[in-house]
Amino acid sequence: MTNGHLAALLRAAAARLREAGVEEPRREARLLLALATGSPAAALHATDTLAPATAERFRHLVRRRVAREPMAYLRGRAGFWDLELTVGPGVLVPRPETETLVEAALAAFPDPTAGLTILDLGTGSGCLALTLLRLYPNARAVAVDVAAAAIACCADNAARLGLGGRVELVRGDWVDTPLDRFDLIVSNPPYVADRELEALQPEVRDHEPHLALLGGPDGLDAYRALLPVAARRLASAGRIILELGAGQADAVTGLLDAHGLVRDALRPDLAGTPRALSARRAAAASTLHPIAC
Repeated sequence: MTNGHLAALLRAAAARLREAGVEEPRREARLLLALATGSPAAALHATDTLAPATAERFRHLVRRRVAREPMAYLRGRAGFWDLELTVGPGVLVPRPETETLVEAALAAFPDPTAGLTILDLGTGSGCLALTLLRLYPNARAVAVDVAAAAIACCADNAARLGLGGRVELVRGDWVDTPLDRFDLIVSNPPYVADRELEALQPEVRDHEPHLALLGGPDGLDAYRALLPVAARRLASAGRIILELGAGQADAVTGLLDAHGLVRDALRPDLAGTPRALSARRAAAASTLHPIAC
């Protein structure tokens, strides 16, 4: 990529991306070009020549993507539900699979006017807490994360969305959760087994925070840590909704009983993988009908 001619820059970028194993390299090259120029890719023409500074911005973005840095980090944002969220290094990129937890919450609490109290354990970008606050305008939330980068990112997103006054941010571990009772507790905990790290895509393995990914030898360490806390903080008729890794539904269900909890719904994601496990207090579940998935 030695000159500023757009066509030549795109060809060279696509070749480098292809060699690095990036899927759809031509499409990604055009996305990076749009980032560098601040213009939609469709508005640029092959005969255009970029200013030297713009061409260098493009080359810099290509180098980062060749190193398999996530596109969300390059863009500085990621879509989740109907929100556009700030995201960057040190913060887990929101996934479509996690939207399954929002669907489960809407099924559990169908009244959008409900004044829910919500606890989000391991909030990351705030994708769950902030989406739920948008969907339940009378709700309030506490968002907990041990990572300073995540708390800063969540705070930024809350402020941009006008939700800062309805969410309390707590930097700390599960045990630092405020001594309140919550109607809805949600969590996308780290659930990748340590041995599976090397098999992950380079974007995930090499760039996203391992603290938000790895769940110990069997991937269940975070569930063992958070369930005792969540059970104590759950209101009598409340609901816990947890994201699961593939094949973990039975194992996590088996952890509920020791904490007086029982599974009452298991919702699959769009790929058909059981993804969102909902649980209630065992006494409450015995008097209520489970919600169909």
